[in-house]
Amino acid sequence: MQIQVRCGCGEAACPEWAVVEVQGVLQPQPCFSGRIQGLHIGRLCSTSSAPTSKGGYTFTVGYHELAGSKVTLKKPLLVLRKKKNDKGDAGELGQGGQAAAEVELEVIGIIRHKILFKDRPKALISKPVPKEKKALPAAATPSTVPPAS
Repeated sequence: MQIQVRCGCGEAACPEWAVVEVQGVLQPQPCFSGRIQGLHIGRLCSTSSAPTSKGGYTFTVGYHELAGSKVTLKKPLLVLRKKKNDKGDAGELGQGGQAAAEVELEVIGIIRHKILFKDRPKALISKPVPKEKKALPAAATPSTVPPAS
């Protein structure tokens, strides 16, 4: 079977994607099990002013904050979308005597960098501030008590 790869946008105009790599496991709450597509996991922010530089990134998930950096991949990766083109050719029959389907892969992005979070997360919840003790009013001393008349 021949698989064709097609990029209609051209190499210079191909959308740039990135991989986010974290150490450990991200576990969704039990109510989301099996339905994690489109699930909001956290907030990814660049700490440098220019997003093209190798600056730092922060990834906030719940009450945890991860610090990471942008790393260039040794070999770029392609993001592909599979398309099936049904051939109406009766001359080429696939298995089962049906017309063969041609598979074409469309390039929808290229990945040249990954954002690596390799350190343990920092907790964003701090210790509660201890309450100040209220000063009790001074006890009445005999010198300040007026004499009884």
